[in-house]
Amino acid sequence: MPINQERFKQKLKEKGLKVTNQRLLVLEVLECHRDKHMTVEDIYDLVKEDYPEIGLATIYRTVQLLMEMQLVDRINLGDGCSRYEIGETEGAPNRHHHHHLICRGCGKVEPFKDDLLDELERHVERATGFCILDHELKFYGHCRECLKGNGNNQLEVER
Repeated sequence: MPINQERFKQKLKEKGLKVTNQRLLVLEVLECHRDKHMTVEDIYDLVKEDYPEIGLATIYRTVQLLMEMQLVDRINLGDGCSRYEIGETEGAPNRHHHHHLICRGCGKVEPFKDDLLDELERHVERATGFCILDHELKFYGHCRECLKGNGNNQLEVER
């Protein structure tokens, strides 16, 4: 596994966690696959390549711990699986997830980074006194490739 060993060690220490091979490998797998939304089993398969004696239960515990420490985010894309990704701005105050565009045609998931909800959050906070810490937004539709392949008219009928 390449990159960011020292950064991950520092983050674990800042969170009061022991630096272990399992934790480093899970963080590195997620870092190296930022474009994917990985299940625990996906993470396990990749960690096992470098650490064959590791068990699936260890990956589950490690992912849960890293999630509790806000180093990893859990997302649900509506397919019945919990998926994980390394946090965008791990542990930062007022951090926000990126949003997801989910294609109903092919199942592709694309991140969308523009955060246009800041004004809405401020309005909700002023109106209710509720302090918003985070939000998650998913858009369901059809990607360009599905629109091109099936023709716009056919997919428009589904609306």
